[in-house]
Amino acid sequence: MIRRPISKRTRLLLGFASFVVILLGYAWMSHRAHVENPRNKTLPNFSQFQDGWQKMATGDGGIKFWDDVKASSTRLAVGVGIGVLLAFVIGLAMGCIPQVEAVLLPPISFFAKIPPTAMLAVYFVLFGVTGMKIFVALISFGIFPTLAQSIAQAAQKDVDEHTVYKSYTLGASHFEVVWEVVVRQILPRIIENARLQIGPAMVFLIAAEFALADVGFGYTLRMQSRLQNLNIVYTYLIILGVAGLAIDWCLILMRRKLCPWFGD
Repeated sequence: MIRRPISKRTRLLLGFASFVVILLGYAWMSHRAHVENPRNKTLPNFSQFQDGWQKMATGDGGIKFWDDVKASSTRLAVGVGIGVLLAFVIGLAMGCIPQVEAVLLPPISFFAKIPPTAMLAVYFVLFGVTGMKIFVALISFGIFPTLAQSIAQAAQKDVDEHTVYKSYTLGASHFEVVWEVVVRQILPRIIENARLQIGPAMVFLIAAEFALADVGFGYTLRMQSRLQNLNIVYTYLIILGVAGLAIDWCLILMRRKLCPWFGD
């Protein structure tokens, strides 16, 4: 039968096994590549990874790991924070007030179809090419249109009209209905949609840093890929993946804490 549930232990074992298979496959390809060319740098072996980790720890080769962490994490946090806040306010307004939806939904839907990285030239003019503004703008405006539409749809589809009418019957004001009824019911969806935007936000961040930054993960990836230091590149990619999973898990814990009624 399809969709038959499996135990948590089985799920964990299968997930762990998938990573083992990936690591074994990489180890085999790396071994084959080094048999043919002992100086191969495209599929680094463990000793080359160790050398790269040592450079990251000591700062050799112009690698400023902790500066990269600080710069990229700050840009990502501020950009995502502003984007989510804008999407929450405007999406909630569109979901609750038809007049606001009629005015804002068409342009938001239009801009949602334009890749944010394609608008870099516009961001250059509006925010300059230096400083933090360009990165924050690309991230926040990159995730805002899709997230705002998702919140508006949740406010319209996930909130029972009978509950809204009953709240008004009991004497609730417009603000109380929005805050106590609508927001409480769609909060799990807001958090879930924010989870889905972490990946795109990181893409926008790396793209902007790759093109403009003088510090950050995107900048280091660009410089080290030019030097074919794939041991550094792969390590940075793994760190990005782990960071994304950590953020995702934190949002899951937040949803479980704030919305215990919402099933996983």
